[in-house]
Amino acid sequence: MLLASLLLRHQAEFGPVLPVDLNGPAVTRLDLTDNNPLVCNADLRDTPAFEQIVNAMLAAQGASIGVGGYLENRVIYRRSQHFGPGQVEEARSLHLGVDVWLPAGTPVLAPLPARVHSLADNADFGDYGITVILEHELEGVAFYSLYGHLSRLEWALLRVSQQLEKGQPFASVGPYPENGDWPPHLHFQLIADMGGRVGDFPGVARPSERELWAALCPDPNLVLQCRQL
Repeated sequence: MLLASLLLRHQAEFGPVLPVDLNGPAVTRLDLTDNNPLVCNADLRDTPAFEQIVNAMLAAQGASIGVGGYLENRVIYRRSQHFGPGQVEEARSLHLGVDVWLPAGTPVLAPLPARVHSLADNADFGDYGITVILEHELEGVAFYSLYGHLSRLEWALLRVSQQLEKGQPFASVGPYPENGDWPPHLHFQLIADMGGRVGDFPGVARPSERELWAALCPDPNLVLQCRQL
């Protein structure tokens, strides 16, 4: 857990990832596990219907922004074969990032000085869609932050190795279907070691591998610092 300890020491230095107050009254935590009948019993392959469910969950809490998901064992990935059929092999359902559900077009900011590590359009249904991975350094230690479900607009202007300042907008939350065909939200994930991967990294793991992936991808709330998480 070296990266988690490093991030904890530097928490005061992080800027926001989104230009919203994640500790404000408009924010609520969303449950996307099989404990929530709204998602458990719905056909989530229909993205507009899925978006209506998200909006209904927010409205029920008097909120406009939803947060949650780190190490949450979610039912929602059954909507896509991308995460495995769950028949012969164990399906992936353990979420490794934090999702912030909010309107498409919301800017995404670099929380620290960064270099653009890699870019990709992970276009499978239910995947990240437009993706940016940034590389950061603290105390001589390199680590990475991943941003999924973005808009193509700003993404098309980014270049690998481009330098970003802390607080600089570099992307925005994308609409479906270009965001992997999800209701609009940002997937934010921290990664200790890319393992040679470029433009992509697992954001959902098999529950039986929880310990392995939790060590590699520490809690994104170390950066977000949202009291709802």
